[in-house]
Amino acid sequence: MSRETLETLNLSTLIGFTSKRGNAWHYREELQGSQSNHYDGAIPVADVTHRLFNFTAEARPVYVAMPADLLTADALDDAGNPIRYVRINDRQAITHSATGDVFNLFTSGYTIHQFGKWLIDTVSPLLSDTITIGSAGVLRQGAVAWVSVEAPENQVTREGVEFRANLLAATSHDGSMATTYKMVATNVVCDNTMSAALRERGPQYKVKHSRHSTMRLQDARDALGLLEITTDNFAAEVQALCQQTVTNAQWSAFLTATTPIPSTPGRAQTLAVTKQDTLRRLWNDDPRVSPWAGTSFGVLQAVNTYTHHEQTVRGAGRAERNMLRAVTGGVDELDRTTLATLDRVLAA
Repeated sequence: MSRETLETLNLSTLIGFTSKRGNAWHYREELQGSQSNHYDGAIPVADVTHRLFNFTAEARPVYVAMPADLLTADALDDAGNPIRYVRINDRQAITHSATGDVFNLFTSGYTIHQFGKWLIDTVSPLLSDTITIGSAGVLRQGAVAWVSVEAPENQVTREGVEFRANLLAATSHDGSMATTYKMVATNVVCDNTMSAALRERGPQYKVKHSRHSTMRLQDARDALGLLEITTDNFAAEVQALCQQTVTNAQWSAFLTATTPIPSTPGRAQTLAVTKQDTLRRLWNDDPRVSPWAGTSFGVLQAVNTYTHHEQTVRGAGRAERNMLRAVTGGVDELDRTTLATLDRVLAA
């Protein structure tokens, strides 16, 4: 990872409760700037506002350069030819108020969801001494942001799985996602995001960027449920998976089922062999996975950890990719697919 990417993560994300979960994997003291982005306890709302959400998205008109003569021209193009600018009335550009960067072009019906209003103001009524902000960040040069609301204390199942249940609120200015509020679980030992309901899509509430978009907090509460309920349900699912034995033969069969190796030599075969070898290493030797080897939870943890920390990332940074997967449903799909494949192997 480049220094620039690491510097962005150290300056554009805030990580709370490090006394409970340790420093983030991207922490670099020399890149912290004048103030650390790590907090022993909860992140103050004011810090999220002035350190991260200190700009707004602004709508700007869109113009197209058209050929013109000397009488009708109002500018020259790069080649020195006369042009005139024609406004496109049903289009708008959404821009960064501080940098002027254009996030994207939209129809006139697109409505901006400002980070402060949709990620701070709407979750503030949920905050208390026991429900606080645990992490927040801005990615893609201000196009995407999230806030995680969670309880201060880690939860530990009887099987030694330490996790944090949290409400993840996220939105975008580039059209990459609707404003989304959903329950997820963070596995502390590996800093992985997991589905709050491992065998089904976790509860979530979405608001489109439309002209009539509104946020009704009670609707979100009803759709999401309570952190306490999520904590209990997740712990029960983990317990059941830890009690389900996976033999060495079944583990090998799962690897074949989830990552079949093509018979023809080539890039696809090499990639499949490499993935299987990496999964075996995690299963046998990695402390994020090996304590649960021989169980269904160990299989889930191996695939989840591989996808979060080992799999090649193209076209985005790893932190950005992981956060977007958590919000858009990729995490839910990954965990459901893993367990569905494992169920078929165990039933064979």
